[in-house]
Amino acid sequence: MEGAVGTIPKIDCEREVRKMKINKMLSKGGFTLVEIMIVVAIIGLLAAIAVPNFVQARTTAQTNACLANLKQIDGAKTLYALDNAIASGGACAMGNLVPTYVKSTPSCPAGGVYVPQVIGTDPTCTLHAPPAA
Repeated sequence: MEGAVGTIPKIDCEREVRKMKINKMLSKGGFTLVEIMIVVAIIGLLAAIAVPNFVQARTTAQTNACLANLKQIDGAKTLYALDNAIASGGACAMGNLVPTYVKSTPSCPAGGVYVPQVIGTDPTCTLHAPPAA
């Protein structure tokens, strides 16, 4: 029954359906301000917990690496003293140890400076304590 009174032409129906779909999509998307604020607060809380732990872990790792270097220097000093028949209290410089007893001059990861000291004493770092005996 084309052209009957009270019927809506097919083109107008399709246009209305398209408008309704667009309106439905537009009204559904997005987050509310409260939801976004909650997510930001949770992320901030996690960051506040994690950052100090990362800093502490880095400091601990640097200290452990420094102490390992000091132990290497101490072992190299001992070998140097044995090979060269140097008694306790004899002088020892880093130049005597590199490259024969230590492959390359070690550097403190925290920026300290290593001092080999005399034979029979522990080497030192300007930033960290000497290794435990």
